[in-house]
Amino acid sequence: MHLPPLQSIVAFEAAARCGSFMAAADQLNLTPSAVSHRIKALEAWLGIRLFERGHRQIALTAEGLDYLAEVQSALGRIESASARMRGARKHELRLSVAPALGAKWFVGQLADYRSEHPEVSFVLSTASTLAPVAAGKSDLGVCYGEPPWPGLEAYELRRETVFPVCSPALAARLGTAADPAQLATLPLLRHPLLEWKPWFAAAGIDREEPVEGMVFEDAMMMLEAAAAGVGVALTVGLLARSYLAEGSLVRPFAHHADGKGFYAVLRPEAYEQRWVRHFVRWLQARARSEVPG
Repeated sequence: MHLPPLQSIVAFEAAARCGSFMAAADQLNLTPSAVSHRIKALEAWLGIRLFERGHRQIALTAEGLDYLAEVQSALGRIESASARMRGARKHELRLSVAPALGAKWFVGQLADYRSEHPEVSFVLSTASTLAPVAAGKSDLGVCYGEPPWPGLEAYELRRETVFPVCSPALAARLGTAADPAQLATLPLLRHPLLEWKPWFAAAGIDREEPVEGMVFEDAMMMLEAAAAGVGVALTVGLLARSYLAEGSLVRPFAHHADGKGFYAVLRPEAYEQRWVRHFVRWLQARARSEVPG
């Protein structure tokens, strides 16, 4: 394209709009001499005079008036297009989430967020620890537990209560007036972050933490085992709600115990970015709006 220097066009438009080289210089953070030189270069490139120059005043020529209308329209379109591009700047967030939480709650939240903020895309992976976040392989992790996690910042999404669940068939064996003491006759499924002893205390049972029975690193696999009738599992509301809603799991007892929390965990430099903070705060609001388990 055979175009004049853009800086000369900007100087011309400013001088024509302001009515003087000095006012244009103030607006463009230039000297009046620099503005004058740029406009002279543009006039030389065009082969026409754009201004009639008097003592401390300028006036557009007829050709200058025509050119100004075209230039202002073109610059306006450039400004509008550039603003749209800046507003539509794409962001990518690498997420690491515990498998059960990812499958049973988190993925649905990402779909809703993307519908509101299409400029943000996600790369989702699963991990049972925060090692990917600490190593910089993920920008943000969502996990169940309690801070601190050294070198990372944690933002609570919601607190949880802990309660047992089992298959309807296993619940039927306990009867309609189930006694928590009956758990002594049933296999208890275990997870490193979900301890039975606090729930025993809440249910009025004097019993130590079980040391026998199946141990699951993946909470979703444990819930699937409970739904298959393998045993009774401890869980929290965000993970169990879909199973409870469809009836593949039931709560045989009304007792519950205080649990830990779900947290968004990230490195400090990630949270410094405004768009990342917006996502974390949005996620907090969504998690806290869920019906408690």
